[in-house]
Amino acid sequence: MATIARLQLQLQPQLLRPVRTLKPSFFNSTLYSPRLRNFSATPLHCSISDQVPQSSAVGGSASIVGDFLDYLNESWTQFHATAEAKQQLIAADFQLLNENDEWDLKPGGRYFFTRNMSSLVAFAVGEKYVVGNGFHTIAAHTDSPCLKLKPKSASSKAGYLMVNVQTYGGGLWYTWFDRDLTVAGRVIVRSSNGSFLHKLVKVKKPLLRIPTLAIHLDRTVNQDGFKPNVETHLIPLLASKLEEKSTESQKNSSVTSNAAHHPLLMKVLSDELGCDVADIMDIELNICDTQPSCLGGANNEFIFSGRLDNLASSYCALRAFIDSSKSPSDLSSDHAIRMVALFDNEEVGSGSVQGAGAPTMFQAMRRITSSLADKYAGEGAYERAIRQSFLVSADMAHGVHPNFTDKHEEHHRPMMQKGLVIKHNANQRYATSGVTAFLFKEIGKNHNLPTQEFVVRNDMGCGSTIGPILASGVGIRTVDCGIAQLSMHSVREICGKEDIDIAYKHFKAFYQTFSSIDEKLKID
Repeated sequence: MATIARLQLQLQPQLLRPVRTLKPSFFNSTLYSPRLRNFSATPLHCSISDQVPQSSAVGGSASIVGDFLDYLNESWTQFHATAEAKQQLIAADFQLLNENDEWDLKPGGRYFFTRNMSSLVAFAVGEKYVVGNGFHTIAAHTDSPCLKLKPKSASSKAGYLMVNVQTYGGGLWYTWFDRDLTVAGRVIVRSSNGSFLHKLVKVKKPLLRIPTLAIHLDRTVNQDGFKPNVETHLIPLLASKLEEKSTESQKNSSVTSNAAHHPLLMKVLSDELGCDVADIMDIELNICDTQPSCLGGANNEFIFSGRLDNLASSYCALRAFIDSSKSPSDLSSDHAIRMVALFDNEEVGSGSVQGAGAPTMFQAMRRITSSLADKYAGEGAYERAIRQSFLVSADMAHGVHPNFTDKHEEHHRPMMQKGLVIKHNANQRYATSGVTAFLFKEIGKNHNLPTQEFVVRNDMGCGSTIGPILASGVGIRTVDCGIAQLSMHSVREICGKEDIDIAYKHFKAFYQTFSSIDEKLKID
């Protein structure tokens, strides 16, 4: 395989070119405005959206896959994913709100706010909204399983500088070995006037590595399986241990109050941020894989990337929301409020101030209803709004694995490139009901968009989503759905390129047409 790889690189040296770096002005002009893309014969499509053919989308309309690759390659952490979403909304002229301020909302208005810079709620009010009308919402999450630096990350072993990490979520941790890793996240920096700033950081070069043990020292690994201890074996290597520093050097590093982390790591961060090491007050960093997200497969039909769970759902939902609410005319005949909510900490149960377990979305709904009520003196405006609302819980789905088909229930084997997967579970691990599944499938049917269905085998446990958490929070009708993928929770996952465009179209159709479908169905 190594010989083949070298031969490919010799024949196609363009594979070695660097990935495009986004400039600050990029968000104002390039990523969020329609543009023609020229198809390139270059076989590796990584973070260069101009190389994804515009006509590649299902139905012949413009594809969002190129922009999605750009989003993935910028969104290494939940903080960066939220910042990217914020930039998109600002570029589309949405008004940024602060949860600490009083809101003055109007029909036809478009607004959003962030919390912890890792969760976000955006909404657009229909021009014909009247008090008590519902919210049409898509919710997803910004976090993915990863490794995170411990509060005291500096350690040394056998002459090496190591970085102590803790596991976040249910990752396939063995896939993190022998990868070119780095750090990204947020840093609290002291400014020259004594105030403290929240800054995002991303070190793009390979900085860390978790090396596997050679087979010569673990002869039975292929028979017994690779079973690393996540406390003692999953520690990234930073550098060879430096010689003892001079007294003056030790004095300079000691005043930084960063003894919890290696001075070498802190110097890398300070160089990236353009500040002194002493001005870095605290850090919250993820370990990230440096390999870019890209198209793959013989026909470039797949997306190879980390964090597809759940940035694929987040991006499709956000993009559909923005594109369905771009101008006043998009909202001119709408009686409802369109909303997208992106939460953090789903991979660890959502129980945080920025997770779906917090009342963030429902507090926002109550405030929106109250602000738009003006002098309305009727009863139960918020409660009636919830009863008329509908939530799409969007999270990735398990596509059938060709090498492990027996892991799927025989008649429910979702495939990539075949449309959104509606998830069912009789024990309410998913929030889908017969009614909500029907309504969501009807949207797809009316727009010639395929859907699939999934239930877990009776002899296997079932995962869950933010769907049941939100559905039970205030009693909002909910459907759980997702894009089929393979290698879920691996450092490198795979999904179908066509499914990104299908999901985008389905979500956009949901925002634009759900009211007309919902009014035809009467239950209570």
